[in-house]
Amino acid sequence: MNWLTDRKIPVGDGAAALFDWLQTAGAGLFDAISIGLEEVIDAILSLFLDPPGTAWLTGVEGATLWPEELHPLIVIAVFTAITWALQRNWKVCLLTALGFLFIVNQGYWEETAESLTLVLSACLVCMGLGVPIGIWAAHRPRVYDWLRPVLDLMQTLPTFVYLIPAIVLFGIGMVPGLIATVIFVLPAPIRLTHLGISSTPQPLLEAADSFGATPMQKLWKVELPSAFPQIMTGLNQTIMLSLSMVVIAALVGADGLGVPVVRALNQVNTSLGFESGLVIVVVAIVLDRMLRVER
Repeated sequence: MNWLTDRKIPVGDGAAALFDWLQTAGAGLFDAISIGLEEVIDAILSLFLDPPGTAWLTGVEGATLWPEELHPLIVIAVFTAITWALQRNWKVCLLTALGFLFIVNQGYWEETAESLTLVLSACLVCMGLGVPIGIWAAHRPRVYDWLRPVLDLMQTLPTFVYLIPAIVLFGIGMVPGLIATVIFVLPAPIRLTHLGISSTPQPLLEAADSFGATPMQKLWKVELPSAFPQIMTGLNQTIMLSLSMVVIAALVGADGLGVPVVRALNQVNTSLGFESGLVIVVVAIVLDRMLRVER
């Protein structure tokens, strides 16, 4: 078999050369993307750790309407109100409040806020890209045929593989963790949006055509309402998959609940590992119940 191995296709060398070229030629672009994403991440994180107070009302930096120790309770109240608006179920609201209070009790509120920031940032990017791409692919089946192997590659390629170029192009911190999360998660909203739009009942489309609806009217009045459960399922999956990446993101310097998990692994600390792991499970359960759509 030497005749075959001696003629090895330079896949790794080609990829290394490509990313070296990107790092050199696109340094300004990647720096701008990194700065923009850091601004978004910092803005979202400040909402969790320092809710708007009198600084917004008086212009005095650092001024607050409530003591710092009450900030988690304010955020928990907001999450509970959002849960009520979405679910109209007091049991789910109680679960949300008790889940976050448990996290505060365990002393992981700051780490949870950092992980929620990563999850929310990933959701904004993935849903902002995934839903339009899914709609486009549903209206053009040939496009989806070309997209399918790319989506398969994004979901099956080990996440550690594209953490390396993310570090090369964006450095260490939250941004490469966010980029790796987006690459891993993006196929979910694309696939589910495509499924929802493609599954729109034909009689509804024929009725819209008979009333002279334009393609845009059919999209907004017929296809999107029909696909709403699948799109919300895509949002739910985006959140769950993003949350599953917090530990891996911690390996490239991203803050959050992955940091104590990695620390526990390095120290073989059973107590720390179980605490932080249980907190991640609680966050996942709360977010899942908040956004669950009953069919």
